[in-house]
Amino acid sequence: TLEERNVDLATQVVDIDESVDSLKTLIKELEDLSKSRFEETFNMIREQFAGPQGMFRKLFGGGSADIMMLPDEDGHVDLLEAGIEIKAKPPGKQPRVISQLSGGEKAMTAVALLLSIFKAKPSPFCVLDEVDAALDEANEQRFINTIHDFLDSSHFIVITHHKRTMMGCDKLYGVTMQERGVSKHVAVTVDEIGHEGQISSSAAKRSAPEE
Repeated sequence: TLEERNVDLATQVVDIDESVDSLKTLIKELEDLSKSRFEETFNMIREQFAGPQGMFRKLFGGGSADIMMLPDEDGHVDLLEAGIEIKAKPPGKQPRVISQLSGGEKAMTAVALLLSIFKAKPSPFCVLDEVDAALDEANEQRFINTIHDFLDSSHFIVITHHKRTMMGCDKLYGVTMQERGVSKHVAVTVDEIGHEGQISSSAAKRSAPEE
């Protein structure tokens, strides 16, 4: 009985060793594939972000930027473990890491990187929630113009409080609270909004509460 038990356990050990070797081989293949795909995508996004025709230069109207992988203590870069650093040089300024930029510059750099990722791997829809909050008028106009370049293949849903951004949209959806605690939305096109921000009578009628 002990001999049969020993043979059975030895067989199980062989099976386990084979499974371990198989798993190690699979893990190595997955790591190599992940590194290859990550490096390919990273370089594509880097070109879209920091290239001569990249999103950073378009949004800032010049300057330069770069994204890079951070090495470990031994100076090696592990594609699956390394951090990423963003350096930016807005026009007329010295190169800085993103943490040293002003609020508006940080926002513009982040938007540039986001749109670079979106350009490298486009999607039918993109939702931007108040990304223009810290932008001045000049940068806000560049932001709107850049968004328009994507409209041939994608739809953008932009949540904003800025009139200039609203005027750059094709359709506006406003949320009002005519009764306390009860929200209602009204949809208008840009030509239904006056220069002073007033809504046309037809649009206002649509937003009026039903009697």
